[in-house]
Amino acid sequence: MSQTLSASTLLAVPLAPLVGSILAGVLGTSFGGNRIGRRLSHTFTILGVLIAFVLSATTLKSVALDGARFNETLYTWMVVGGLKMEIGFLVDGLTAMMMCVVTFVSLMVHIYTVGYMEEDDGYNRFFSYISLFTFSMLMLVMSNNMLQLFFGWEAVGLVSYLLIGFWFNKPTAIFANMKAFLVNRVGDFGFILGIGLIAAYAGTLNYTETFAKAGELGKLTFPGTDWMLITVICICLFIGAMGKSAQFPLHVWLPDSMEGPTPISALIHAATMVTAGIFMVARMSPLFELSDTALNFILVIGAITALFMGFLGIIQNDIKRVVAYSTLSQLGYMTVALGASAYSVAIFHLMTHAFFKALLFLGAGSVIMGLHHNQDIRWMGGVRKYMPITWITSLLGSLALIGTPLFSGFYSKDEIILAIHASSLPASGFAYFAVLTGVFVTAFYSFRMYFLVFHGKERYGQNPDAHHDSHGHHGHHESPTKPHESPWVITVPLILLAIPSVVIGFITIQPMLFGEFFKDSIYVNGEIHKAMEMLRAEFHGPAQLALHGLTAAPFWLALAGVVSAFYLYMVNPTLPAAIQKRIQPVYTLLENKYYLDWINENILARGARALGTGLWKGGDEAVIDGLLVNGSWKVVGWVSGLVRWFQTGYLYHYAFAMILGVFVLMTYFVWLNK
Repeated sequence: MSQTLSASTLLAVPLAPLVGSILAGVLGTSFGGNRIGRRLSHTFTILGVLIAFVLSATTLKSVALDGARFNETLYTWMVVGGLKMEIGFLVDGLTAMMMCVVTFVSLMVHIYTVGYMEEDDGYNRFFSYISLFTFSMLMLVMSNNMLQLFFGWEAVGLVSYLLIGFWFNKPTAIFANMKAFLVNRVGDFGFILGIGLIAAYAGTLNYTETFAKAGELGKLTFPGTDWMLITVICICLFIGAMGKSAQFPLHVWLPDSMEGPTPISALIHAATMVTAGIFMVARMSPLFELSDTALNFILVIGAITALFMGFLGIIQNDIKRVVAYSTLSQLGYMTVALGASAYSVAIFHLMTHAFFKALLFLGAGSVIMGLHHNQDIRWMGGVRKYMPITWITSLLGSLALIGTPLFSGFYSKDEIILAIHASSLPASGFAYFAVLTGVFVTAFYSFRMYFLVFHGKERYGQNPDAHHDSHGHHGHHESPTKPHESPWVITVPLILLAIPSVVIGFITIQPMLFGEFFKDSIYVNGEIHKAMEMLRAEFHGPAQLALHGLTAAPFWLALAGVVSAFYLYMVNPTLPAAIQKRIQPVYTLLENKYYLDWINENILARGARALGTGLWKGGDEAVIDGLLVNGSWKVVGWVSGLVRWFQTGYLYHYAFAMILGVFVLMTYFVWLNK
């Protein structure tokens, strides 16, 4: 029987991390006089996130087992005409699942940070930031209206800016956080246009009220054009998702964001923030289902991102950047599922990906610590015997990522590929090719990294930068001796993340995709978009799906990727260099990331600067200042100077002017009457 959740309990979920953030950020820093030390700072923030996770887990239990729901306004900020600006929560299956994912991954990252940032001078400030991020993300996923959604959207962007540039004395970090900020503003401009169009034509920002008017919006055309209004709205909203979820061509900020500390790479740029766009599109499914044009656009963008960002992962040598390009590719898979109207499959992959990708990032951080902050996989090797826990958990994460049957990533990725194959949209053919090819690419670059790091010869002694701490901000200045396993605050989160990376897909695929878990969260027009119905007809349980997966093309493509990586980097390690010479133009293209950064910096940025300079010099200085402001007073001055000659103060001058005037008038009237 359906029941209502407690508003006070739900309010405590985002507020608990916020309180921890304020305590650590004010009392734990010089801003508040450093009144509490490191131990209390991380205790307050971890406790806040732990409370949020426990409450989120109980909420998920009530939603999944008891059918509990919540959709109420908690506070009305203001009313403008008939438009209400409100703060409220909508808690259903989609929200409850996102709450648990955000708080669990955040909790693991908080615990991990105790060890990773142990000697960093900004320890308390970092804990304050990541707790503030957790609060912002929870406000985003729990919102029941677009105003609060936009608040959470911008808040996670702000905290991301602060965290990417956490080491603010490092020029590359400052460049990276500014790049992330500017690129996200491009996406957010489209996002707020979409929200504005909804407010203008639906007259509300509330989800439920907007969806109730979706049919009416679907019949309108955009003023002055023959475009469907709903298509314009959906594309504008998706542009926002392109920025936040790093879709081509607005993906360029995410790899550079690896300049921040590793814990935030796991928290923000793998598990939670970058999936906000995926969550938003799924939440707006009643609108997107009305526009096949928008869905085709989403399919194409997602397919390009899934395939071409995977290619870039092949040539990366920084361990964190390999995982970062993997994130881009997997976000492309989620986006492709959205385009095929398989919203629940996209959210399912979002959930499984959150666990194994956070695991891979934190595993990479553990390797970096064990190798004294070396991040170049070319100077690793043989780490397996020195770091057994990091090794086995990273292996499990890699197997989940490439879609090994029975692992969580298999169930979500396999269903995405099947959904694309079942889609009837025009762009589905290209998308199917992209995601299928991406399976091989993902397996290749994932196990290239795995083999170079954990197997083969020990190369860390050959590192030319071994005696230079590339991340001196950590405060570690150890000699490049043998690697060592990380402390328990690092390894325990790895183990706890490895468990769902293996089993969560097997446990949850039936209720999430083919049960009623998302029944009132996600809407699909089954008469037009039949992908989910076809998946449901072919599903006969997770065990049978895994057995079938052993004979399907994705499994053999993934196996081929693993075998290729093993041969090229373990059996015949001289071959990659020879291949690179043969395809040097292709390698150069990949090394320059398709020249998108060059285009952004040298064409778009310089063009914008030239336009701004032209408007400043020509518009502001020449027209406004020169013509309107200075020109007006010069005209007035000239007229005044001319008139001054006729205002002498002598009576005979005025009498003469009067006589002259009468003479002119008489002459004019005589001439007129001829």
